[in-house]
Amino acid sequence: MQARSTRTACETSSERVGVCRDFAHLAITFCRCLNIPARYVNGHLGDIGLPVVDPMDFSAWMEVFIDGEWRTFDPRNNVPRIGRIVVARGRDATDIPLINSFGPHALKGFRVWTYEVSSTS
Repeated sequence: MQARSTRTACETSSERVGVCRDFAHLAITFCRCLNIPARYVNGHLGDIGLPVVDPMDFSAWMEVFIDGEWRTFDPRNNVPRIGRIVVARGRDATDIPLINSFGPHALKGFRVWTYEVSSTS
């Protein structure tokens, strides 16, 4: 795993490694340098439409304001995906952390189930 809570966008670019949060921050930084509004999004990215290899996880991606609407981009996966469940939107990961606690803690479980819903209902 290439996670590091202190990694900056510049370090992600130079080290060429990171997790979804890092690549979202890097892409948001590039957009903002070009004066393109961008925001950080976190939530659950399911495995609908993909072969199930590992359990899916909490994830981060970005939204960019283009042609009058917010459009989703995923710098880590770099392919369109279905079944995103948005939990929060903010300027960056510090605005919307997965967990915000003081002191040691132990996560004893975290499960999310997603099912494709027919659009004809």
